[in-house]
Order: sequence, then C-alpha cells, then structure tokens
Amino acid sequence: MDDEESIESKTQVDTLSELAPHSSDDMLYCEAETPTTVEKEKTTQEDSETDLEIEDTERYYTTGQKELYLEACKLMGVVPASYFIRNMEESHMNLNHHGLGPKGTKAIAIALVSNTAIIKLELEDNSIMEEGVLSLVEMLHENYYLQELNISNNKIGLEGARIISDFLQGNTSSLLKLKLSGNNFKKDSAALLCQALSSNYRIRTLSLSHNEFSDTAGEYLGQMLGFNVGLQSLDLSWNHFHTQGATALCNGLRMNVTLKALDLSMNGLGNEGALALGEVLKLNSCLCYLDVSSNNINNEGANRISKGLEFNETLQVLKLFLNPINMEGAVVLILSIKRNPKSKMEELDIANVLVTEQFIRVLDGVCAIHPQLDVIHKTVQGFSTRKTFLNNTNPMKMIQSYAEQQKITVLEFFKRLNSTGSMTMPVGEFRKALVQQNKVPMNRYQVRELIKKLDEKKGIVDFRNCTGFT
Repeated sequence: MDDEESIESKTQVDTLSELAPHSSDDMLYCEAETPTTVEKEKTTQEDSETDLEIEDTERYYTTGQKELYLEACKLMGVVPASYFIRNMEESHMNLNHHGLGPKGTKAIAIALVSNTAIIKLELEDNSIMEEGVLSLVEMLHENYYLQELNISNNKIGLEGARIISDFLQGNTSSLLKLKLSGNNFKKDSAALLCQALSSNYRIRTLSLSHNEFSDTAGEYLGQMLGFNVGLQSLDLSWNHFHTQGATALCNGLRMNVTLKALDLSMNGLGNEGALALGEVLKLNSCLCYLDVSSNNINNEGANRISKGLEFNETLQVLKLFLNPINMEGAVVLILSIKRNPKSKMEELDIANVLVTEQFIRVLDGVCAIHPQLDVIHKTVQGFSTRKTFLNNTNPMKMIQSYAEQQKITVLEFFKRLNSTGSMTMPVGEFRKALVQQNKVPMNRYQVRELIKKLDEKKGIVDFRNCTGFT
C-alpha cells in the first residue's frame, strides 16, 4: 500500500471512530492527521477590543510558557488555572468545566500563541461567550500546531457563530476538528457557518449537535454539503430536524463526495426523511457511517431505507436504534443486505427490536453471504438461541486453549487471521476472518463479545489488547 492509500485508510478509520461513541448495547464507531503545513497569513482586526497583546509582542516567543501565562492572568485579573500550568507541555489539554469565562480564556489564548506542544484543546462549558471566541480565533491566526478545538456548551450564540464563520472562510488554520455543540445556534447561526463551510476545505470533523437549527437550518446545511470538499464527519444530532430539513440535507448528500460519517440521531426525520435517505443511499459512494436512531421511523421508513441498502456499496454502519420498527421491518432490512452482493455492511443496530427464532434463522442465511455483518437486536428471553448464547464458552478461553495445544501465543493466533501480519485489523475484516476460520469455531455472539474486548470504539481491533483477557 503506498503512502496515499495509507493516509486515506487511516482517515476513514478515524472518521468512523469520531462518530461512534457507543454501541447501543452500552447506547451510540469512525485522529488527528499530521499537522497541516499552512503558510502564515496574519489577519488584522483593527476594531477588536481583545487583541492578544502584552505590550511587546516579541515576548510571546522569548518569555517562558509559564511566566507568559501568569503575566496574562495578572493582566486579565483572573486566577491562574493550575491544571493548565502543569500540563502545558502535553499534547492534550482538557480544561472542560473550569469556569474560565471570557477573561480566563483570553489568558489561555495569550499563552497558546507560541505553544507548540498542545494539539488538542478542550474548553467545553466555560462560559467563554463571544469575547472568549474572539481571543481563541486571534490565537489561531498565530498558532499552527493546534488541530482539535472543543468549545461546546459555551453560550456563544449568533455573534460567536459570526466570529467563527469569518475565521473559517480564511482557510489559514491547521485546525482539523471543531466541536460547537450546545451553543444556542439557531437558523441565523447556521446560515453564517454554512456560508463559511461551503468554501472551507480544512475542517474534517465538525460537531453541531444539541443546537436549535430546525428545518430552515437544514436547508442551509444541505446547500453547504453540496459544495464542501473537506468535511468527513458531521454530527447534527438533537437539532429539531423534521421532514423538510431531512430532505434538504439529503439533496446535499447526493452531490457530496467527502462525507464518511453522519449523525442525525434524536431528530424527527420520520418516514419521508427515511425515503430521502433511501434515495441517497442508492447514489452515494462515500458515506460509511449513518446514525438515524430515534427519528420516528417505522416499518414503512425501514422499507424505504432498505431500497437504498440493496444498491449501496460503501455503508458499513447503520444505526436505527429507538425507532418504532418491529420484526417485520427488521426482516426487510436484513434481506435487502442479502440481495446486495457488494454490500459492505458491518453493523446494523436495531437493538430495541424484539425478534424470534424465525428471524435468527433468516439472519443466519444473510450472515452466510455477508460474514462481516453483525445485527444488534433484542431476543425474546427464554428462546433457545438466547440460552445458547448465555451458555457459550468464553471465546478468549477457547483461543487460549487452542494456542496452548499448538504451542503458539494468543497474539500469534490473531496475527495469522490478518493476511498482512499487522497487529491491527478493521472490525469488519476481523469478524469475517473469525467466522470463516475453522481452528476455533465460534458463533457470531462469541465473535461480538471478543470484538468488544479488542476494539477501543475506533472500528479497529488491536491484537495487543488481548493480553490480560480471560
């Protein structure tokens, strides 16, 4: 595999990890890339009331990090954050819930202008307001090492959205991941952000969940997706989208060629939204992860989505958890996957759907054709399939027993499953290899339990995690 293919593969895995916080068993799988080299292009904001200045700008680069921060705190009249001082040479700075406020945020921003260590900065729930956002944006014009920024739940509102929008339009930052959840954004904020994102090609991962966008904002976002060529992961969960917004988003997805992961959970797409998604899945050749959990999609909607699954060749994960779908809808979904010989589906989450032994038999037939597939469902207690699952031998103990007999290590057993001999393997490929190998026969429930132990919610199993498990 050449360098270009390697980078593309890693980016896809990281994208899926970003939007795969939880399986519905636990509830809601797709990191930062090498720092992007960006030519510095300073932006002056003559009207700014919060310019990051300590009289002599040269002192940003000649004064020690700790001393610079302490002087900034004195200038702002705020108490220094001891955690920041202790960890300013680490790559990940987590200052969530520290009560920084706008002035405390400005002191942090002043210290970060010349910081080359911190790659990921988290400032969630600090009431930074628009003044704090402005300080951070000014810092980002100078700092080309920071790649991830989380300023969720900070009440930045419309003015904060305007500042961020102006910043994103410049395409001058090394920022790759941006979290803006829970910031009281409404349709006007969405219009500003979408205008910027239509031409921004640097942001790869964006979270806008828990805002108040509604259907009008959905239209703006759909238009943006039609033009954007950078976004790979987008979280729009909990945003009051309904049929109109969903349809507009899907129109954008028809033209989008970069988005790999989309979270639309906890909205109100309904069956009409499901119809639009089904049509998109017939055409889209990029999307790998789609979460439409809790969207009031019933059997009719499931049937409409299944029409897309019959033709789609890229989708790997589909989450339909907490929708009013019953076994009839579930059967339609899995049969649509069976009819698609080119399906890449690895996980179908319908964990709230109660199924019977008849469904399990149908699923066995589907998995015989697509051994990489795992369908998460709810089985009626008392059925023999459930009893068999509960009485199954621990899969790791089975592998350990085989390894001892063959005088090999457990690690060597796993490595033999991978044709490349690598220590890591995509979950779908690993599941397929385990089901098809005959050295240690396993059913899909045992395989699922084993993957839970080896996968760190990144869509990749790491064989080094097998040590210590029994």
